[in-house]
Amino acid sequence: MPRPLAILCLLRDPLPPRRADVLTLFGVELPRHGIHTALVGQAAGQAAATWPGGTLHLAGRFGGASNSFLAPVRDTWSLLRAAVAAPPDCIQVRDKIVVAVLALAAAALLGVPFVYWMSFPIVEGYAAHARTGAVRFAALHRLRAAITRCLLYRLVLPRAALVFVQSAAMADALAAHGIPTPRLAAVPMGVDLPLAARVTPAPDARLDGRRVVVYLGSVARSRASLFLLELAAALGAVRPEVLLVIAGDAPSPAEAAWFRAELSRRALDANVLLTGWLTHADALGYVARADVGISPVPRGALFDVSSPTKLVEYLAMQVPAVASDIPDQQWVIGQSGAGHCVPMTVAAFCAAVTALLDDPERAARGVRGQAWVRAHRSYDVLGREVARRYRTLLEPGA
Repeated sequence: MPRPLAILCLLRDPLPPRRADVLTLFGVELPRHGIHTALVGQAAGQAAATWPGGTLHLAGRFGGASNSFLAPVRDTWSLLRAAVAAPPDCIQVRDKIVVAVLALAAAALLGVPFVYWMSFPIVEGYAAHARTGAVRFAALHRLRAAITRCLLYRLVLPRAALVFVQSAAMADALAAHGIPTPRLAAVPMGVDLPLAARVTPAPDARLDGRRVVVYLGSVARSRASLFLLELAAALGAVRPEVLLVIAGDAPSPAEAAWFRAELSRRALDANVLLTGWLTHADALGYVARADVGISPVPRGALFDVSSPTKLVEYLAMQVPAVASDIPDQQWVIGQSGAGHCVPMTVAAFCAAVTALLDDPERAARGVRGQAWVRAHRSYDVLGREVARRYRTLLEPGA
């Protein structure tokens, strides 16, 4: 039995974690390989939190202007206290750039490797806000993008012993910035298969007698989510029995009001069901009722390097899918044979969805998709590979 390893990890997301790539991967799978994690970050609420993968170190509360301003100080102080209380085998930072500079110094002081986990292109996000956000904040976002770009690509990543990334496309993008390829490890989004197996179909009578097309997750301007309403109108024109279920909602009240206003203006109540936020299991219950899943992700610097969870969740539940042609989705559809990958246009999606609805091999596609996910994108498979990368770094002679 290999010796236990301890990772001290600073997170951008609120604690306790809810994202599957933290909750399932670090909370369930890595402990099976003797790797435990102490998480540092801001608390999501007042209640005491527990963490099955190790320990939690709460550094203030998440959200608010004052908390955001003080977060780097609180993060650093909590990180140092946790490191002194229980010396780790490595220090890892996820998606926090400024604090990563201080964590680098802490790792050097302790004589342990520094690891960076990049789940989103934060710098490119700041740059996008500068181009498309409120004019009065454009200069601030440009300055923030310039500073963080310098810190991330010239200081943090070149000095990281290992950089976990979201996709092979993100690894290629970082390699183009000069980060050595052997230090890059792609960990795409996966599926908690035991959870998927426990899901029961949603007992929603509004789906009875309809051909259900499901979209799982967030709607937002940045995601070009009006595409969903345009697609629903196009499908309704040729297949009136189709109901587009959006199992999710917008990330903010303002965006939720915007999307609902657009839905009302287009008079699509007979074609679209917007559920609002649901528990993960309840959202998957709508997937279980679906004939086809859709994953329209716009092309561009922000999303070309992403690894959408919704696509592999559809396949895990034997639901064939239509996905837009970002690199990771091209790979998943091409390898699994469980659907169609097309450009993100209403005409292309409408044609691909109707083709799947009429496909006599649709059920077989679903079976192939589930088998592919089990072999390549289940968290037990991903957990073994991530554990191997940690042990290769931390026990090179073992």
